[in-house]
Amino acid sequence: MARFVEGLYFDFDGDALSVVCHRRAGAADAVRELLARHAAASCAEPGCLQFDAHQGIGNPDEFALVERYESQAAFAEHRRTRHFRRNVETELVVLLTAHSWTVFGPAL
Repeated sequence: MARFVEGLYFDFDGDALSVVCHRRAGAADAVRELLARHAAASCAEPGCLQFDAHQGIGNPDEFALVERYESQAAFAEHRRTRHFRRNVETELVVLLTAHSWTVFGPAL
């Protein structure tokens, strides 16, 4: 569990962040509810430009997040919020088996 949380801390020096998460068996409803709550709180942050959550059609164990922030400082602030600490660092970590993230920059 600690490795998952530690893996969330990186420099965001791009335009968008993609996070792919794999849930534990039987946790789909809990993950969906948690992501809905977290997305709503994240979208209310002044520096959040986009926060979308998707569930795999071919693989319902897989969830993907697409997040955009106005700056690296806004992303750093996002990671310090109460809802991030509660939703991600406390609740989400026990519902997942794996995760990966990619930072994207503008293509055009």
